[in-house]
Amino acid sequence: MKFISRKSIAIAFTILLGVGVLFSFTAKNDKLFAIAKNLDIFASLVRELDSYYVDEIDAEELVTIGINAMLEELDPYTEFIPEENSDDFRLLTTGEYGGVGALIGNRTGKNMILMPYKGFPAQAAGLRIGDEFLKVDTVDVREKETADISKLLKGPANTSVFVQVKRGDDTIAVNLDRKKIVISNVPYYGKVDDQTGYIKLTDFTTNAASDVRKALIDLKSQGITRLILDVRDNPGGILKEAVEIVNLFIPKGKEVVRTIGKLESVNSVYKTTKSPVDKDIPLVVLINERSASASEIVAGALQDYDRAILIGKKTFGKGLVQTSIPLSYNSQVKVTTAKYYIPSGRCIQAIDYSKKSDSPSASLPDSLRTKFTTKNGRIVYDGAGIEPDELTEERTYAPITYSLVARNHVFEYGNKFFLENQEVPSPREFSISDQTYEDFVAWLEGKEYDYTTYVEKSLEDLEKYAQREKYYDDIKEQLESLKKQVTHSKEQDLITFKSEIKEALKDELISRYYYQEGVIEASLQNDTAINQSIAIFNEPKKLAGILTASSKKR
Repeated sequence: MKFISRKSIAIAFTILLGVGVLFSFTAKNDKLFAIAKNLDIFASLVRELDSYYVDEIDAEELVTIGINAMLEELDPYTEFIPEENSDDFRLLTTGEYGGVGALIGNRTGKNMILMPYKGFPAQAAGLRIGDEFLKVDTVDVREKETADISKLLKGPANTSVFVQVKRGDDTIAVNLDRKKIVISNVPYYGKVDDQTGYIKLTDFTTNAASDVRKALIDLKSQGITRLILDVRDNPGGILKEAVEIVNLFIPKGKEVVRTIGKLESVNSVYKTTKSPVDKDIPLVVLINERSASASEIVAGALQDYDRAILIGKKTFGKGLVQTSIPLSYNSQVKVTTAKYYIPSGRCIQAIDYSKKSDSPSASLPDSLRTKFTTKNGRIVYDGAGIEPDELTEERTYAPITYSLVARNHVFEYGNKFFLENQEVPSPREFSISDQTYEDFVAWLEGKEYDYTTYVEKSLEDLEKYAQREKYYDDIKEQLESLKKQVTHSKEQDLITFKSEIKEALKDELISRYYYQEGVIEASLQNDTAINQSIAIFNEPKKLAGILTASSKKR
């Protein structure tokens, strides 16, 4: 029986380093004495477990589990980074790594390429979406975890790696020269119409501000007179990059964000330091519930200065700042050291992790949220992310569409189509013809994609409640009649929801020919938030009214 729990191991505060130094402090300092005492207990515990436990144990693994369990008690963002994970951490902060330039993952139980990055070794060598990995160098990787294959593919720039993949019935082998891979923070920018520019910002790694600046200057040279900056699904990153992006649109010397923590050394005020690229261009920032951290700094600061209209959904609400602190043996800890406050003075952290609760979150109730005002006097609130000025309605999809995508039928048909068609029109011109759709429907014959519709699920719930509350016998006949009427027909749903299934097919097929940039470009036409932005741009009085209103609905 294994009786060591994660929580019991979490007695420790860190590895055994520095125990002797800590013991040099006297017991007068109760806090330091308590730390030293518990470290000694932890060291003794691990040592005795290693000696006496009935089975062989991996002491290093247990210590790591203990460290991670301890940090989980604090917040989700404080984490231990061992030496072997340093490359992955560097990728998150810099956007750079040595490798072949491809996103890989597991689909249909097979490890394969999900997206080769344009211009990098994998794409240049002709590897495609859907290529299944067989070997990397001499290692058979068919049963390996995706993370293990990723490690094999990565390595110093200008070194070679052998890759063997399966494509349909063919086996393809290539030698790839690893390169320094720099993932752009702006995978796409372009013109939505003659007047409107669009910039998609997906990360805040090194050079994020430079990437946005270059895109903005290029779009202005093409004659745009208004701009949409899209930070939806952007998890954030380097704070300095967020400050510089805000600086593109507001004058020099303005406060963008301040950090306040327990230590004086982490208290800082970040101001704009340069002249803006354009402080007057009408600006919309698109946000959603997955816009976090640096994304919220950009959106919140521009909202506080009434410089942009925010459209979309309320953001995630991450107002915590992390600092990387080096530890021994090339490990490090990313620790929450401060909270950040945007120009109006509000902190938009949504969850108070210091309050231990049985509930999944300790969100601040609306009644305790504090009111602040923007530069023009608009009312905004702290404590729950950044709220948009204009909400976007949530788009829903039919159960059949979800099923076809989730069961990878759309993905697999994309592989089939790509093998049979050498080229397709540009992303904005390409559409799924009725002939292609009919081919897809025929290809689905015999494949499993059953699902439960919303109405069917509602009837199932009604039947359960009726049985529980003793009404079932009274309405049994009516329920059975309703069931027969609403039992879905997959064939009919393929007709009823043809347009949205076509849209899912289009995105998948476009990715095969035009990669990530093409998928983004193709999606612009049917993007509700973009259409909403253009409608507001086309009503200058409404735009000005939103930015100058003396109150803001909560």
